[in-house]
Amino acid sequence: MSSREKKHKVTFADKVLTALLAFLTITSFIFIKEVMPQGSDVKIEVAGKLEYSLPISIDKTVEVNGPLGKAIVEIKDNRVSMKDAPCNNKICIHQGWIRNGAIICLPNRVIVSISGLPGKGDEGLDGITR
Repeated sequence: MSSREKKHKVTFADKVLTALLAFLTITSFIFIKEVMPQGSDVKIEVAGKLEYSLPISIDKTVEVNGPLGKAIVEIKDNRVSMKDAPCNNKICIHQGWIRNGAIICLPNRVIVSISGLPGKGDEGLDGITR
């Protein structure tokens, strides 16, 4: 058997490893909500300064003024989205609704993040130290 034929041969161990990695990947997506629970507060920062800290459970629309102009942030149904922004590419708007994590409008220097633990105050803990 030449070395070229050996390179393309898939062994049983390769198949088992591939199946194991696929299983771990799928289960990690299923259990991600347990590892990263939804936060309780929406924090809106403009140019590094905290402008708003609002509970995620109350529906509200907020206008913030960044260096490029007005951005509109909407909180609804325990999730948040950037509804309008003066930036050119609108990546922050296309990100859609989030329940955890952050939306960042880099050109306008606006950061919308969800933090805090549900039912508790923000204790400064993240998903790893919790």
